[in-house]
This record gives sequence, C-alpha cells and structure tokens, in this order.
Amino acid sequence: MTRQPRQPPAQRSAETPPQLPAGRVGRPHGLDGSFYVTRPRSRLLTLGAAVTVAGHTVAIVRRAGTEREPIVRLEGVEDRSQAQALRGMELMVDGGQAPALGEQEWWAHELEGCAVLDGEQLLGTVIRLIELPSCEALEVRPPAGAEPLLVPMVKDAIRAVLPAQRRIEVDGEFLDLGGRGGPAGGQGS
Repeated sequence: MTRQPRQPPAQRSAETPPQLPAGRVGRPHGLDGSFYVTRPRSRLLTLGAAVTVAGHTVAIVRRAGTEREPIVRLEGVEDRSQAQALRGMELMVDGGQAPALGEQEWWAHELEGCAVLDGEQLLGTVIRLIELPSCEALEVRPPAGAEPLLVPMVKDAIRAVLPAQRRIEVDGEFLDLGGRGGPAGGQGS
C-alpha cells in the first residue's frame, strides 16, 4: 500500500481504503457520452484524472458544469446509451492521486473508525461522514449499541480532530448529551 505524502505513516490506518469515492454516474447529458455526477466530490473530478467505474480505470476527457453539478465524459464512453448503462455506478479515485487538503480538512475515510470522546467519556466510533444541507456530520455508533448519534462538523461541537491518534474530541454540553453518551432530549431531562 502506498502512503499519501502529506501524512506521516503513523496517521495511516491499515484498513484505509486505497480508493476515494468521487461521486456516482447520473443521468446522461447530451449525445457524446457525457453525464452528470451525483453526490460529487468535485476536487477529485478533474480533467485527465483517472477514475475507476465498473471495474475499469479510465481518464476523464471532458469536465464541464459546476462544482455542485459537474458534467464529465470518460475515455471510451462515446454515446448516450453507454453513459446510461453506467448510471448509478460509483466513481472511485486512487487516494494517492487525490489533491492535498487544506488545514482542518480530512477525507471521510480518515475519520471513519475514530473514537469520539467528550473529555474521557467514550461516546462511540465514527461510522461515516454524512453531508447534510447545512454542514457535514459524523455518524457515531455508541458502544452500548444505542441509536447512532449525529455530531455536526462545526466549530462549537468539535474540540479537536486527531486522526493520527484515531480520536475526535467533542463538546458534550454543546451537543446536549446530558453526560450519558446520548441525546438528553425526550428522556425526562
């Protein structure tokens, strides 16, 4: 497995997937094989980038549209029917080819599996990162198997993100956890 140059080896997990999801093939656009990308990670969808779809790695030969609604065409996809045949399939990019992120930015896979703590209290483990309309949120599975907790990735909720230590520190008071590792609302508080 190759390591990303921006991270020291101690920060990489053996379970870290070598591929990053860049979006899904959406509806065709025009007749030349171009299509919209749904759930896009636009940073990964650059002209010339290699993407894997349906088990084949090909280059992006056209990039148009907007950051929110990118339109791409892949090498070897020459018409609308070929684009339609790929509809719904995930586009993946080799993590080693991903652009470097800025300060206080992480790829979702870097946060998955991190312990989430309020002080010394373990609230659970990050299952995944969810994109909400107003922000991204961590879906956290509590250790006792209770309902997952959503932690918004906002300054008031997150005290520290330490992927090298596999931990994320949160403010339980801001999250209204009531010291129980779960939401306080609706439980007679």
